[in-house]
Amino acid sequence: MELEDRIVSQFHNTMEINALTIEQHTPLIAEAGELLLQCLVSEQKILCVGNGGSAALAQHFSSLLLNRFHHERPGLPAMTLNDAAAMSGISEETGFADVYSKQIRALGQPGDILLLISTHGRANSLVQAIQAAHDREMTVIALSGGDGGNMAALLLPDEIEICIPGAEDALIHGAHLLVLHCLCDLIEYQLFGG
Repeated sequence: MELEDRIVSQFHNTMEINALTIEQHTPLIAEAGELLLQCLVSEQKILCVGNGGSAALAQHFSSLLLNRFHHERPGLPAMTLNDAAAMSGISEETGFADVYSKQIRALGQPGDILLLISTHGRANSLVQAIQAAHDREMTVIALSGGDGGNMAALLLPDEIEICIPGAEDALIHGAHLLVLHCLCDLIEYQLFGG
């Protein structure tokens, strides 16, 4: 019965963190959806970054925008900055802290959005990504967890942080995935209808 109790506990913990996220962040998620929509309607693009599991979530989000979420539709301009050759080259030459900022300075344009995903917000590579996005006059939407870490303090007043109330990475990742799916749904609904 011990194994089944652990499974039940995982589901209950996930439901609890998702309920807290709904209570605390529904207006912010809607606002983030509006920012993303305006970016796309203005023919700008969304650059996505994250480390580890958050990188996988960033890649999942950009692939849903490029391809489809619920319905067949034209692709939307989004990309994840996780090209292995670029990342290894930048890491070797200048260090991992520059792995996103150099790409953002090369690819980012004023009006683009940087969607940044992190369970803790303390990675230097993500802090430097925010600074590079600001240098390129991009808007930042951050999905974080815990207290938001160092990156929360760098966000401008018109930028959005959706900080998941929790300390366990797996639960934060699960809530981030749900938020990303909500954002995809909001974008598709507003651009292409239900």
